[in-house]
Amino acid sequence: MTRLGYQIPNFTYPDTPATQLFPTIVRQAQEAEASGFDTVMVMDHFYQLPMLGRPEQEMLECYTLLAALAQHTERVRLSALVTGNTYRHPSLLAKTVTALDVVSGGRAQLGIGAGWFELEHDALGFEFGTFTDRFEKLEESLQIVLGMLRGRRPTLEGRWYAVRDAINSPAPLSRIPVMIGGGGERKTLRMVAQYADDSNIICPLDEVSRKLDALAAHCDRLGRDRSEITVTYQLSGCVAPTHEQAVAEAEAWFATLPPDVAGLSRARALIGAPDRLAEVVATVLAAGVDGVTVNLPANGHVEGRVHLLGQTLAPLIFAH
Repeated sequence: MTRLGYQIPNFTYPDTPATQLFPTIVRQAQEAEASGFDTVMVMDHFYQLPMLGRPEQEMLECYTLLAALAQHTERVRLSALVTGNTYRHPSLLAKTVTALDVVSGGRAQLGIGAGWFELEHDALGFEFGTFTDRFEKLEESLQIVLGMLRGRRPTLEGRWYAVRDAINSPAPLSRIPVMIGGGGERKTLRMVAQYADDSNIICPLDEVSRKLDALAAHCDRLGRDRSEITVTYQLSGCVAPTHEQAVAEAEAWFATLPPDVAGLSRARALIGAPDRLAEVVATVLAAGVDGVTVNLPANGHVEGRVHLLGQTLAPLIFAH
């Protein structure tokens, strides 16, 4: 399960041509592994998200990228944070995640969510549907994917998906953990209680306790042991050896964003020297979660920054 995850959310780096893009990503993954992260994650999107840049900026297909990173890492789990369920038929997703597990030597993790980025769906021809549609699809998908990953041959005649005696061969090398992303208290956290090993939540810190209570209530109702589920909290940061360096690197990135987006990103980002990030993460852990997932969109590409982040956070997380 994930307790300290490093997410790579962007692939637009200053002075980095296409020929050096993958080596820059590899370096981040290797620094994460060497410094104590247990999971390396990438976003499952095809356009860059509005809070991180412009739609036309670089975005690599996540499962191809994860399979490639498997050849350059040895221990970290590899996952999407999170797979957009609407982009792949569940039987294809089960086969894809299984292939990742095989080529990584048993290190795949399935992160999954209902999908939300409407522009991407409309532009590329993926059916978006209503909020209710997407959550109905996710629940049907989980029944199929989990059946295939756990050695069964699921059959389902659902409203959205149909499979018949679906075979998954070869089987995964490991029991692939399932993480459901999102903090919706009625639908998402109920699905976590029913289907998942991990939960990754994004919300204001003062809402964490309520989310955890909602998850516990769903577990009680479904007869699930809440302690079986690992809960992480997502943070976006910019860390450097000094506060001044971190601010400078963050501001250089904010300058590349539209002014309204830069303002939102600046308000949400955790910027500073290692002691500042450690202080905030300690507060997050005190709220009751088991760990964190962190991204460094402003300076993760700078050599040594991911390593500094891992060295700072791993002792806190694994002593918790």
